Amino acid sequence: MRTKGDILRGVFGFDGFRPGQEDIIDATLSGRDVLAVMPTGGGKSLCYQIPALLTRGATFVISPLVSLMKDQVGALRQNGVAAAFLNSTLTPGQYRKALDNAASGMYRIIYIAPERLSSPDFRAFAAARPPERIAVDEAHCVSQWGRDFRPSYLDIGPFVESLPFRPTLAAFTATATNRVRTDIVELLGLRDPVRAVGAFDRPNLFFEVIKGKGGRARDRLLMALMDEQRGRSGIIYCATRKTVDSVCDMLRGGGIGAGRYHAGMPDDERRASQDAFASDDTPVLVATNAFGMGIDKSNVSFIIHYNMPGDLESYYQEAGRAGRDGSDALCLLLFAPADIMVRKSLIEHGEDARDPEALRRAKQRLEVMISYATGGGCLRARLLRYFGEKPPVRCGSCGNCAGPRIAESILAAAQAEPAVRAARVKPKREASSAVDAELFERLKELRLSVAKAQGIPAYMVFSNATLEDMCRKHPRTLAAMLNVAGVGEHKVRAYGARFLQVLLDQ
Repeated sequence: MRTKGDILRGVFGFDGFRPGQEDIIDATLSGRDVLAVMPTGGGKSLCYQIPALLTRGATFVISPLVSLMKDQVGALRQNGVAAAFLNSTLTPGQYRKALDNAASGMYRIIYIAPERLSSPDFRAFAAARPPERIAVDEAHCVSQWGRDFRPSYLDIGPFVESLPFRPTLAAFTATATNRVRTDIVELLGLRDPVRAVGAFDRPNLFFEVIKGKGGRARDRLLMALMDEQRGRSGIIYCATRKTVDSVCDMLRGGGIGAGRYHAGMPDDERRASQDAFASDDTPVLVATNAFGMGIDKSNVSFIIHYNMPGDLESYYQEAGRAGRDGSDALCLLLFAPADIMVRKSLIEHGEDARDPEALRRAKQRLEVMISYATGGGCLRARLLRYFGEKPPVRCGSCGNCAGPRIAESILAAAQAEPAVRAARVKPKREASSAVDAELFERLKELRLSVAKAQGIPAYMVFSNATLEDMCRKHPRTLAAMLNVAGVGEHKVRAYGARFLQVLLDQ
């Protein structure tokens, strides 16, 4: 009988669990309900995927975004796991076939949009073949005190109670106040749950704030940064749709492959932008906070906030979309005093303005964000203290502790004309300095070829961190390939020989 360690290594290709993962998996396997608060990029997916592969019955994963379902199912299939999703992107025929396959027991993991829980055909299927476990992703959506309230999440509790026997429940969220956590327990009907709060520190993320750069100076700085980050994948967050459009146009005019994403765009255009970004056809995405919840792209190397966000929860969740494969990543905030007035206006004219108490809390959260953007001291400490963790005295990996990562040459280049800037700023290698950059690029080229042939994002084949580990360990046999982080048994069978040949030719 396979153990959780066997699944971790053999299926997903990892030698050890991240902090908090094993405790959550053990609690779930013992039959306990779980409320898990884990940071973005903290590895919450494995906390329900591994238990699903250790038991006979199916696991339902309730998720709010169709894009996340597609990514998660695609990644699972790349690892040899039978999985499917049920949401509005399927045609009636595809939905019926997926439901029939699920009824026959074909899938171990089934991702479900919350809106499906009330449909008669799905309820009939679930009653006939009830799940062993249910995982609720982005569980804060159940609470009206959460930032992403979804009324359909209120159907989860009644759905669970309607089943012929009650499955084990696990609720996951990246950020949640005590009030939201209480709502999650009560509204989902969690029974005496194990409460697991993961470590919020992400050591591979470098945080930095550049102050006082507004207007055209901010644009020049952003273009210089894009020259420095050329070849890498990243997200630029803006406060408004208008700013997204203007920044995207500016980047394209400067020769940067950029897409855009905001709620004012047609659905098909938003979907096309997201797909192009996921497949690395478009390396940079300019977006409002409408983009990101549940995004599973692992090779995002930088997050730049062109404008200051409205609160630290949003900032840390958005910044946490960088470096999900464990590679070093840059999280940069470009702050200008005008951002404060923009944020105050958005608050006073937004949904929070209807409720005096909600308005008061939103203004309080903004003051904390302003303090982060304008104050001194360790940036990591400010973030961790906000989430209730004891911070280090000096982290050594933020702009205030280790010194700015954005070099003086780049800041100087930002003041120069475009032709001068291009000559002064040299792009960084995407691989770490500890690996052979030429070999890394050859492996990336092969990865892109394999991905395009299969019509999947490149990171689903292997992450950047996996390619870097491949360079460092330089396996000479397929058996040795299994020692590379992120390479499981299925991927060795599917891709091992081709990647091994590149390594042997080096």
